[in-house]
Amino acid sequence: MRWSRVLSVAILVAVAVVFIVPFIWLILSALKTIPEMNVYPIHWLPSHAQWVNFSKALTLADFGKYLKNTVILSGLYCILVTFTSALTGFGFARLRGFGKSALFVLLLSMTMLPPILTIIPTYVLFTRVNLVYTYWPWVLWGLGANPLFSFLFRQFFANIPVELEDAAIIDGCGFVRIFWQIFLPLSKPVLATVAIFSFQQVWNDFFTPLVFLNSDNTTLAIA
Repeated sequence: MRWSRVLSVAILVAVAVVFIVPFIWLILSALKTIPEMNVYPIHWLPSHAQWVNFSKALTLADFGKYLKNTVILSGLYCILVTFTSALTGFGFARLRGFGKSALFVLLLSMTMLPPILTIIPTYVLFTRVNLVYTYWPWVLWGLGANPLFSFLFRQFFANIPVELEDAAIIDGCGFVRIFWQIFLPLSKPVLATVAIFSFQQVWNDFFTPLVFLNSDNTTLAIA
């Protein structure tokens, strides 16, 4: 048992090192000059720590303005897509209707579609309705739900005992109330997961804001 415990701790330490090395490399790279970052072979430590890089990052661009833009855009998309994906997942998990299986297969197929394939027709569409250089594309994307997030909610809701739903129906609850008062409060783990992923998705996105926004309302990644 002791050797098994030692082996487990050693494996966990090794995995932790693998995950923390890129973060250490990021910090060390932030302290280098541009020639030091491009030199080969790679030098881990900077010759002279360039602490001024951090102040330049905060002052050369309007950091506060673009940070606010990023938080607003990420938070708006996060709230909308989390709710609509939960609603979609509830429908696939609990409601019955003609063609539901075919629609679910279509939903799964959309998870395998690279977003870059739709960027040109999407840009043309939003240009024709004068929504480019605004936050409306993210609002509409959020209202349209996300296939992967909808699948996660569907799998979670499908595992909730049907007795809860039957008892609520006997008490006179409709499906909207069942979703809002029973299923949604029980789905805190998947709600948190989807909220984090959706917020991070917009926060780290570089290409989409570059195409759909201008220099005034763009995000921190572009600025």
